[in-house]
Amino acid sequence: MQTDLILTAFGLTLFAGLSTGIGSLMALFAKKTNTGFLSAALGFSAGVMIYVSMIDIFYKAQISLITAFGEKKGQWLTVAAFFAGMLFIAVIDRMIPSSDNPHEVKKIEKMDDKSLAGKQSKLARMGLLSAIAIAIHNFPEGIATFAATIKDPKLGIAIAVAVAIHNIPEGIAVSIPVYYATGSRKKAFCLSFLSGLSEPVGAVIGYLILMPFISDAALGILFAAVAGIMVFISLDELLPTSREYGRAHLSIYGLVAGMMVMAVSLLLFL
Repeated sequence: MQTDLILTAFGLTLFAGLSTGIGSLMALFAKKTNTGFLSAALGFSAGVMIYVSMIDIFYKAQISLITAFGEKKGQWLTVAAFFAGMLFIAVIDRMIPSSDNPHEVKKIEKMDDKSLAGKQSKLARMGLLSAIAIAIHNFPEGIATFAATIKDPKLGIAIAVAVAIHNIPEGIAVSIPVYYATGSRKKAFCLSFLSGLSEPVGAVIGYLILMPFISDAALGILFAAVAGIMVFISLDELLPTSREYGRAHLSIYGLVAGMMVMAVSLLLFL
C-alpha cells in the first residue's frame, strides 16, 4: 500500500477528529448559538453520510463480496456486515450513561447561566465524562474515515467533512461544563480538542490490526460495516440533534442538500 495514501487517510481522520476544537472555540468565544447554521450543517452531514453509505459504499462492498463468495452468499454477507456495523455502534452508545451523553444539545448561552455557578465539582465531572464518551464514540468513526480513504481518497474527503461537522456540537458539549468548572478557556479548549484524538487513534489501530489481513473479501465486510455505522450515526445522532436545535425545516433542507451534493460529486468525480 502506498505511503502517500496512508498519510492522506490518516490526515483526513485527524482533521475530522480534531474538529471538536471548532465547537470548543464557538462555545468559548461566541456570544450566541447559531442554531440555524448548526441545524442545517448537521442535516447536511447526515445527508452526505446516508447517501454515500447506501448508494456507494454498500454497493462497492456488495461487489467485493459477490466476487469473493458468489452471488447469493456475497449478498447475504453484505447485509449481515451492514447490520453488524449498526449493532457495533449501538453497543458503544449503550456503554455511555444517558446522563453523560455528549450528544445532548448544549447551547453557548449556557456559558452565561448563573445558576451553574458553584457547581464546579459536578460540572468538572460532566465535562470529563463527556470527553471520555466522545473519545469512545469517535473511535469507530476514525476507522470508517480511514478505511474509506484507503478505498477512495475522494470518498474519504467527503466522509471526513461530514464527520467534522458532526463533531462540532461535541466540542461544545465538553467545553461548556469544563469552562464553568475551572474558569479556564485554555483547559476547556484542550480537553475538547484532545477528545477528538480517538479518531486518528482508531485509524492507526485499524491500520495496524486490519491491514495485514486485508483482502477483497475483508474490505467488502469492512465497508459494509462502515456503511452501517454511518447510517446509524446519521439516524441516531445527527438528525435528532439537528432538529433539537429548533430548526426542523432547516434540518431537512440540509439533509436533502447533503444528498444532492454527494450525488453530484459521485457523478462528476468518483
